[in-house]
Formats: sequence, C-alpha cells, structure tokens
Amino acid sequence: MYTKKQNQPYYTNRHSCFLLQYHLVLVTKYRHPVLVNEIKGLVYDTIREIFDEKGLVILEMNGEADHIHILFEADPFTAPGMLVNIVKTKTSRRVRAKYGDTPFMKQYYWKPLFWSDSYFVTTVSENSLQTVEAYIRNQ
Repeated sequence: MYTKKQNQPYYTNRHSCFLLQYHLVLVTKYRHPVLVNEIKGLVYDTIREIFDEKGLVILEMNGEADHIHILFEADPFTAPGMLVNIVKTKTSRRVRAKYGDTPFMKQYYWKPLFWSDSYFVTTVSENSLQTVEAYIRNQ
C-alpha cells in the first residue's frame, strides 16, 4: 500500500516516491451505444470496485454511450495494459451475465463481445492534469 507524501502530491511506499497518472479510454465493440442506464451503472461500479481492490485512485471517470474515460493514479507496480485486460474482462463478464440475453444487448451483440480489442492510454503531467480532468468531467 502507498500513502500521500505530506504536503506533496506524491505517493510513497517503502522504497519509492512516485506520482503516476494515466488517462485511459475504453471503447465498446463496434462503438455500439450500450453504456446507458443500468449497464453503464454496472460497468462504472465494477471499475470502481477493481480500482479499490488494487488501491488505485480514480480522479475522474465519465464517458458517452460508446466509450469511457478514466483518469487515475497508480503505483509503479501497476502495468496499464494488464489493468485494461482486467477491467475489460470483469466488466464484460458481469454485463453479459446480467444483460446478455436482453433484447437491448442482443440487437448489438450476437457473440459474447462487449469491448473493442483496442484502447488508449497516456500519462498525464502536472501541467495537463486539470485540462484532462475538465475534459472527462464534461463528456
């Protein structure tokens, strides 16, 4: 586990001091507008749960019906690509289990799909943090 360094934006653990902030964008398969209502709630809740379990801090999370933006802080041991795999797998399984047989989902997905294979991730600097936060908040 890590903690904020006193009077600094940085985190510390036993052997390091760090501030790693990422902007992640996940897109639904074929950009179908399925992130709405209960499905959106389930996806967002699942993401929050994953990040809480891993001790990651979500600074901002928002999106539209076909994609989601997540601005978060991580420790040096979290590989963004592996985190994306976990988020996509867990959210997809939960959505498919709960809503996969609904007419709404069946109109878009006839195979067990939910997310696009691709994703976008970038680091965020202290200079761009507020701009990215505002962008995500106003989605």
